[in-house]
Amino acid sequence: MTLTKEKKKVKKETFIQGILALMFSQVLIKIFGLIQTLYLTNREGFGDKGNSIYMNGYHIYALLLAISSIGVPNAIAKLISERLALGDNKGAQRIFRIAFATFAVIGFIGTLFLFFGANIIANNFLYVPEAEFTIKTLSPAIFFVSISSVMRGYFNGRQEMEATSKSQTFEQVFKTILTVVLVELAVFMTNQNTVVMATFATIATSLATILSFIYLFRFYKIARKEINVENEVGVLTEKGSVKTIVKKILGVSIPISISSILSSINKNIDSFTVVRLLKPKIGEKANELYGILSGKVDILTSMPLAFNIAFATALVPAISAARVKNDKETINNRISFSLLVTLLIGLPCTIGMLVYADGILNLLFPAESAGAMLLAISALTIFFTALAQTINGALQGLGKVKVPAIALGCGVIVKLIANLILIPIDGIYANGAAIGSVLCHIVSFSIVYYTLRKTVKLQFKLHRLMIRPVLATIIMMIFSYISYLLVINIASSIRLATIIAIIVAIIVYAISVILLKIFSKTDILMLPKGEKIYNLLVKLKIYA
Repeated sequence: MTLTKEKKKVKKETFIQGILALMFSQVLIKIFGLIQTLYLTNREGFGDKGNSIYMNGYHIYALLLAISSIGVPNAIAKLISERLALGDNKGAQRIFRIAFATFAVIGFIGTLFLFFGANIIANNFLYVPEAEFTIKTLSPAIFFVSISSVMRGYFNGRQEMEATSKSQTFEQVFKTILTVVLVELAVFMTNQNTVVMATFATIATSLATILSFIYLFRFYKIARKEINVENEVGVLTEKGSVKTIVKKILGVSIPISISSILSSINKNIDSFTVVRLLKPKIGEKANELYGILSGKVDILTSMPLAFNIAFATALVPAISAARVKNDKETINNRISFSLLVTLLIGLPCTIGMLVYADGILNLLFPAESAGAMLLAISALTIFFTALAQTINGALQGLGKVKVPAIALGCGVIVKLIANLILIPIDGIYANGAAIGSVLCHIVSFSIVYYTLRKTVKLQFKLHRLMIRPVLATIIMMIFSYISYLLVINIASSIRLATIIAIIVAIIVYAISVILLKIFSKTDILMLPKGEKIYNLLVKLKIYA
């Protein structure tokens, strides 16, 4: 094996291992996030009303967070990976230092704005005065997430995903534990005052972001010795003034951040429209419907994306590095593999959540199980969001950083129009917001997919990319739904039937993917221990 081939093999393993690390952490994050949601929604005194207060404040926080930092990790990762691919270790370090200072200032401004503007936002924009305290207690998190985002982007650019994966996991674990502790404290102090409970839940979020930053800073201090050694042998190929580097950082981060901002605006459209349009018709029930949509449905539909966000994150530095070296083969292989896995994740999750919406809500939220129709409609967003997410990572790595923002911007406009038209219609109500979200993500996906096909000549095979995954999903649902009906008839328990149906679905789908040979030999060899896995499948006479 030549040195070049050996390097490529190492890079592939690094790429997949990075994805697996991020995927594992994202799954843990979603599990702990779900535990937190289950606790809050089923906690007496909180429920859908508490979710409405909590999520109204949280979505405003998320919007400012998007402006100050969320696009930063991918932007920094892209710039760092390009410098390192050219051997410019000193230039990469310089970009990191300048980015850290820049976003510390931006994050601090965001914190001040959120704290002092909380009253106006809660009363004049959200029409939920109780959200003022939740907004104020979330404000310190803006600063700490901003500087943490730069550090995560730096390590992602070095293709060291451990810092990102562990810090995000620890943050969610801290957040879940602190939420339970502080909300119980609020119950003890106020005898189940919902506003105070929601406020204490947001304090937990701010404290968790501070603890996550402390972990990242420690991680950086430990890694600094190795980084300093690399900088001694690296060559500074592109010096540039501080102003020039700040412009370059913002030039990449702003378009990526705009996508995040638009995604947050997408959620805030529901904050601004659902309660405002429905209160004159159904009174306080409007708050409960928004609580269902934001506190349960959005959480559940985002869970499958935990597996997929790893591809979007890992693709940016991997493709950026390959692009500056004009390595078209690596670009093609990694995008094709990522899209295939995204499809295999998104398709069954969409169909499963659509079919078993009522059972899932009864299983997870026995005290507050309303919202089956909202969940069934919203499940359709999973498929299109997942694919768009992966394609966005590829486009950002390819330098097409503005396209995802433009695509989502078009989708957001469609959603706003759909919300305004559909929500006031009797019988549709909050379902109109769910329909608007589906239309938004269909539009966004269509634009980014068209751009990707024009930019990269991917060797897609229709039978492998679409026909076989659809067939595997159909087989899965046939066996799963039969088991669901059998348990319902025997035990008359929708919860037990849902659990059995999901277990059967996972097992049958995994077997179908293997037997239908959806993964090629090249795909399998990209996996850690891929050669051993392939040899085992050959011995079992599944692959030739």
